Amino acid sequence: MEQQDLNKRLLLALALSFLVFVGYSYLFSTPKTAQPAEQTAKKHETPKVATATPTTNAPAPTKEAKTNNAPVASSSTSTLVTVVSDTFKMSIDEFGRISQFELLENKYQKDGKDLQILNPGEVKPLEIRFSDAKLNEEAFKTPYSYTGSSSIDVTSAPKTITLTQKLSSVTLTKKITVQSNGAYSIDISTSSSVPYFITPGHRPMADSSRYLLVRGALVKGKDGAMTIIEDKKANGDEVFKHATIASAFDRYVASTFYNFNKGMNVSIVKEKDDNPLVFVEGSQNLHLGGYIGPKEYKTLKSINPELTDTIEFGFFTFLSRPFYKVLLWIENVVGNWGWAIVLFTLLVKLILFPLSYKGMMSMQKLKDLAPKMKELKEKHKGDPAKLNAQMMEMYKKNGANPMGGCLPMILQIPVFFALYRVLLNADELQGATWLSFWINDLSAADPYYILPVLMGLSMWFQQRITPNNFTDPMQEKIFKWFPVGMALMFIIMPFPSGLVLYWVVNNTFTIGQQYVINNAYAKHKAAAIAAHKKGKES
Repeated sequence: MEQQDLNKRLLLALALSFLVFVGYSYLFSTPKTAQPAEQTAKKHETPKVATATPTTNAPAPTKEAKTNNAPVASSSTSTLVTVVSDTFKMSIDEFGRISQFELLENKYQKDGKDLQILNPGEVKPLEIRFSDAKLNEEAFKTPYSYTGSSSIDVTSAPKTITLTQKLSSVTLTKKITVQSNGAYSIDISTSSSVPYFITPGHRPMADSSRYLLVRGALVKGKDGAMTIIEDKKANGDEVFKHATIASAFDRYVASTFYNFNKGMNVSIVKEKDDNPLVFVEGSQNLHLGGYIGPKEYKTLKSINPELTDTIEFGFFTFLSRPFYKVLLWIENVVGNWGWAIVLFTLLVKLILFPLSYKGMMSMQKLKDLAPKMKELKEKHKGDPAKLNAQMMEMYKKNGANPMGGCLPMILQIPVFFALYRVLLNADELQGATWLSFWINDLSAADPYYILPVLMGLSMWFQQRITPNNFTDPMQEKIFKWFPVGMALMFIIMPFPSGLVLYWVVNNTFTIGQQYVINNAYAKHKAAAIAAHKKGKES
C-alpha cells in the first residue's frame, strides 16, 4: 500500500473510531436500575462470600444453609439516629446500617431536592452478615438499641454513636464516630468470637447519565496494586488479603472502608446482574476507617492522601490522574474550572508544539508534492514496487515524511480520551461556572448549544486552512462532513460543557498554530525559491 494512502486511511480510521467510541458511550451504556439482591457469607475459614437466593435485604446464610429461605429485613426500617453536618445528612436505621445519605450542597440538588445517594432497595453500608445461618437470621430480626439523641450535629466536632445488639449467643457493639466531611470510624466488638463480615454496601447511585463510565468496586492491595471490578463483570470469587482500601463507587460518589495499618481481608460477591458487592472480614475487635460521599480530591486528601486513589478514571487512569492533578493545581491558582480547562489546553498545545510543527510542515510539503506524485502514479501505473520506490526517493529528497501529519493527531487521541475521563468523572466540575451568564455547570451540557456549534465551526475552519491532498472522493466527503456530524452529536447528546469547551479551545489554538506554520512555510518556500534562482544566475 502506498504511504500516502496509508496516511489518509489512518486519519480516517482515527476519526471514525472516535465517533464510534463517543457514540457508543452514550447510546449503549445506560446504567441499569439495580434490582435487590442479597448474598451469603461462607464460614470463617475463608473470607470469601458466596451468592444466596435473591431476596430483598436478606441476610446471608452459610454454605450449608444456602437452600433455606432467607428472612427478609424490610427496606423501610425505622431510623434510630440522624447525623447532620453543613454538607450531608446521614440516617442510621434500627439494624445499625446507613440507610440513607443525603448531599445538602446546592450543586448536588436535583429538581430542587437534596440528592439521596443510596438506593433503598440495595444492601446498605455497615450491614453485618454472620456466617452462622441461625445467628444471622436472628440478627436480622433483632433491632439495635440506642440511648442517645435521635439527631446529632457533627458540624463543629465529631460525635460517637454507640449501638448495641443483644443476640442469644453474642452481644455486638458498634461505635460509629462521624466527622463533618463524611469520614467516620467504626469500632465493632463482640462478646465472643463469632465469624462475620461487614460491607460498605451496594455502590451509591447518584448518577443516571448514559456515558461510558466506570462503576463498581475498587480494592487497593497491600502492594499498592489497584483492582477494579466493574458492574456486570464480577466473578464472585475475588479475594484480597490485607487490602488497604475497599470502595463501592459510582461516577461522583463512593462508600469506602480503609485500614492502612493492619489491612483488611476483602471478598467480592456477585450480586444479581453480576454486579460486585464488597465484604470485609470481621474480628472480635474490629477497627475500620470509612468514608461516604462525593469523590472530591481535597476532601479525600484531608482525610488521608491515599484515599485520593479511589478517584478512578478507567483505562486511561495512568494519563488521566496526572491531568487531573494539573487541572486541580491550575484551578487552585486561577479560581475557576473553565479557565483552568482553557489554560490546561494551552499547556498541552505548547508541549506538543514541536511535534505539531514538524507534522504540519510535512503536510505542507506533501501538498506541494501532490502534482509530482500524480505524475509518478501515471508513469508507473502498472508497477507498484517501482512507484513506491520512486515516491520514497522523492519524499527523502524533499524532506517530507508521509506519516508526519498523522503523529500530532495520534498523540491527541490518548490526550483527548484521558481528559474525557477526567471531565466526566471529576466531582469538582459539578456546579462549577464559567462565564456565569452562560455556563453555570461544567458537568452539564451547554444549555444554549453555543459550544457544540462553535466546535463544529472551528473544526470546519481548521480543515479549510489545513493542507490536504485527498485523491479518494469518499474520504474527502467524510472529512468534509465530519465537523457537521460532531456538532450534531454534541447537540443531541448532552456531553459536559467542560469537555466541549476543551475541544473548542483546542481547535482555536490549533487554528492559530496552523496560521503560524502556514506563514513560516510560505517564508521558507520563498527563501528556497530565491536561493534556487540565485544558484541558477551564478
